[in-house]
Amino acid sequence: MKFAIQVNASPYASGCGDTAYQFIKATLAKKHQIFRVFFYFDAIYYAFQTMSPPDDEQNPARRWSELAKNYDIDLVICISAAQRRGLLCEDEAKRQGKQDNDLAEGFRISGLGQLVEAMLEADRFIVFR
Repeated sequence: MKFAIQVNASPYASGCGDTAYQFIKATLAKKHQIFRVFFYFDAIYYAFQTMSPPDDEQNPARRWSELAKNYDIDLVICISAAQRRGLLCEDEAKRQGKQDNDLAEGFRISGLGQLVEAMLEADRFIVFR
């Protein structure tokens, strides 16, 4: 079975991202496929490479980056939500005349079309709020 996932809440405001992460790991262990994970609203904070939690806590950006790398999962950040919150990839930063490249490895920024495509391609679409 092929799943598309949407995560909506920020890493420190809700446990939904951790729940989504654990769901994905369990789904992959059962030999199902994750078509795409779409980070929307405040969930874009998972993609900040500059995230620096205390040493005794998980680094959410690194955790998702490793998952994407190990399982070839497409992690997409909503461009509108990212721009509103100051998350810029290298190309967008240059376009706006800024120096930033805030995007963690394994994430990419795109539009809602990627979310729609994920919904159409997947057998199941699950939203974690």
